[in-house]
Amino acid sequence: MTSTHPRLTLLGQHPSALKGILRGIEKEGLRVDQHGKLAQTPHPAALGSALTNPRITTDYSEALLELITGTHDSTESLLGELEQTHRFVAQNLGSELIWNQSAPAGLPPEADIPIAWYGTSNTGMLKHVYRRGLAERYGKAMQCIAGVHYNYSLPDELWELLDTAGKEPQQRRSEGYLAQIRNFTRYSWLLMYLFGASPAISKGFLQNAGQYLQEFDETTLYLPYATSLRMSDLGYQGNKAQSELQLCYNDLDTFLSRMHTAVTTPWPDYEAIGTHRNGEWIQLNTNIIQIENEYYSNIRPKRATGRGERPATALAERGVQYIEVRCLDIDPASPIGISADTSRFMDAFLLFCAVEPSDNFANNGFCTDSHSNFGTVVKEGRKPGLTLIKDRQTISLTDWGTELIERIAPYAQLLDQAHDSGDLHAQAVARQQEKLADSTLTPSATLLADMRKLGLGLQDYTLQQSLRHRDTLRASPLNGKLQQEYVQLASESFLEQKRLEDGDTEDFDSYVERFHRALKP
Repeated sequence: MTSTHPRLTLLGQHPSALKGILRGIEKEGLRVDQHGKLAQTPHPAALGSALTNPRITTDYSEALLELITGTHDSTESLLGELEQTHRFVAQNLGSELIWNQSAPAGLPPEADIPIAWYGTSNTGMLKHVYRRGLAERYGKAMQCIAGVHYNYSLPDELWELLDTAGKEPQQRRSEGYLAQIRNFTRYSWLLMYLFGASPAISKGFLQNAGQYLQEFDETTLYLPYATSLRMSDLGYQGNKAQSELQLCYNDLDTFLSRMHTAVTTPWPDYEAIGTHRNGEWIQLNTNIIQIENEYYSNIRPKRATGRGERPATALAERGVQYIEVRCLDIDPASPIGISADTSRFMDAFLLFCAVEPSDNFANNGFCTDSHSNFGTVVKEGRKPGLTLIKDRQTISLTDWGTELIERIAPYAQLLDQAHDSGDLHAQAVARQQEKLADSTLTPSATLLADMRKLGLGLQDYTLQQSLRHRDTLRASPLNGKLQQEYVQLASESFLEQKRLEDGDTEDFDSYVERFHRALKP
């Protein structure tokens, strides 16, 4: 092993602690027709209620599917469930298919992009009006960007081993996750280099994008060395209200205080829009962000919430439960949007972030260099000779990346030992070093090379690829027992949605007012 940090040695002596690591995935994907155009149809009834089906829902747009796994103690079971859900969905989309690219498919005019609908319960209407607000603030096209969210938790046993600061287990857990988030913030540029897969977008997707991007062909814009335009300032990162937020990950109280300020402070542009138009709700409020989930970040501290419970309130009362990594692009080469290698690398990388020393950020909790490094890599990460800022000194991306891979490798070995998985994690990490040695092996470079080789723009290339993935998934239908399980979940979800609708006893205006009051300072 290349590292001799005492914490790493301690982990090697307690492999059982690593078996308690859990991971889950939320994978988004647009429904499109056979020509690659955004589906205008409602969420398919065969998939159940988007409000209450625990495995299949929608995100911002009615056409943006979100497939959710449970928590798993291994990559194999995690991706196994994700594949099963994809297979069920593929069998029930009729002539439609899932767009397997983070950059959106061919979009209709903004007015014709459907906002997600969750029924008439107060819970469902809150979700819908929130999305109306997103449309007003960021435009509907933004709602069609897709990604893979990777959820990750460590057992309390591990936080105890690491001797994380805090008097109570809840405090130690929260402090540990915040330290992990700080390290993630320092090093997440590496994920964008290794796994970024959206170096191009279709023309017309975003207004004025042409002034920032170059022409790939008559249908596609790109940046020659970009890794993930989805995560660049062309997207949510470029929103002025959001860009001025500086949430602090040095301690939970400060993080929650700044989040409270963001969800309670009016923003002039949103005040000008108002909350109602023609007697209908168009956004939940006129503040910097309507609710906590609107804050667009690469990673979030998370805690499961009850119906109507505010995320910030749950964090304040019960502490951080897990982290949600939000910067992974859909892997265009995988029918389920993520590979086993990526999952195994993520596990080793996130364990590394949790265990390695993690000093607090200076500058009022805002790490300027880390944000600059991330922004540089998403737009020009494969540029020959590219340098980043490390400890206020310049360093080549390749040298720093190689150093990080060497530091992550021992954690991969520990995971292999704990799971008795041969060298699967170690090999997954080693394969990332190959990308650092040769940038043409990165997903972003591979995508552009394939498009050039086939003479296709992003739209036609992704359509061909998505059709192949659809056929692959349909070629392996679920067995009878699994099929029935998914059908039963869909059926029960409609009953649960109706129960919520029938059980509401207050009008929506009162419900929204009570929801806002539920946020504790």
